[in-house]
Amino acid sequence: MAHRAPGNASPDPGYVDCCAPAIRVIRNPAHFMTDERLMDTASPQPKRRLRILTWHVHGNYLYALTQVPHEFFIPVRADGRAGYAPLGSKIPWGANVHEIGAQDVARLEFDCVIYQSQAAYEQDAPMLLTAAQRALPSIYIEHDPPRPYPVDTPHPFKHDRGILVHVTHYNALNWDCGEQAAQVIEHGVPFHRPLRHTGEKAAGITAINGLKKRGRRMGADLFEWSRERVPLDLIGMESEQMGGLGEVPNLDVAAAMAPYRFFYTPIRYTSLGLALIEAMLLGMPVVGVAATELPTVIDNGRNGFVHTDKRRIVDVMRQLIAEPALARQWGDEARRTAMARFNMDRFVRDWLEVLQRVAGATGTSASPRAGAEGLLR
Repeated sequence: MAHRAPGNASPDPGYVDCCAPAIRVIRNPAHFMTDERLMDTASPQPKRRLRILTWHVHGNYLYALTQVPHEFFIPVRADGRAGYAPLGSKIPWGANVHEIGAQDVARLEFDCVIYQSQAAYEQDAPMLLTAAQRALPSIYIEHDPPRPYPVDTPHPFKHDRGILVHVTHYNALNWDCGEQAAQVIEHGVPFHRPLRHTGEKAAGITAINGLKKRGRRMGADLFEWSRERVPLDLIGMESEQMGGLGEVPNLDVAAAMAPYRFFYTPIRYTSLGLALIEAMLLGMPVVGVAATELPTVIDNGRNGFVHTDKRRIVDVMRQLIAEPALARQWGDEARRTAMARFNMDRFVRDWLEVLQRVAGATGTSASPRAGAEGLLR
């Protein structure tokens, strides 16, 4: 049985309701990959496509999420309010992605709600959604580790028909989720297979948005200290404030990183970055601070190097600049690591399984707590 908020039955296909909420389907024939499918054609398909309400919080993550074969509805506002901007054309959104006016959310039927921020869950949902919609099977994607306290911060999501999804095991380990059902779904990153790391530029590249204003947590001080000792470039929004190269369009980031010898991450405390994974998929070695999830991804001397001693990190960056063959060797291993762990086929399968359990994607009701396998207690 589908979980739906009350509403009128679906009209005859030939019927046009001039008062119905406006829904804009985002169709872009362009694709992130040019010669290979985004995911393995063996990936399972749901018996019924769910109607899922979610928000535009992180564009690259939303693009990956919408590769899951369901229908996604994204509320937008004309006033440019944060979290409600139009999707735009910088990312090749699929035909299963639909923009809807935020004011129309309460008039539409959904099978599931996916929250991606505390503001959407605590502030926006009570204003935009009906009580019946808020009671629908729900998922909260937690993109970050806990703040302000790394181990004593309770998570705000509490839902009898919900699951809290963490994007890293480190985040899941540290959030205090109480009795809320929770699960980890690691990142899946679409990537351009023909594009590969070339590494002819004897320098490192860092990709962080707003590094200066985000300060020590994101390693602004470590980046500046390291740049005084090793050639490093910075890309990302507002990177010009730190002498960087500026913002690079989403689909051009891989090409911008490919010529650099290695990827450098100075970050002390945040989730595993999608740009870092994208660099690995190119075949680029990763060097940086051994923090949060990264030590489980990087095997020192095989696919990169991470440490808590900034001097040792600089020494390794200098070594990679002096030894391009070593950078290629580590980069090849980095690519194999990323393809095995962060491929889209695994990501889509994980999401199909969770959505089936939470919202009954096969057409039957399923409790989010049914089946202990894969759930964190």
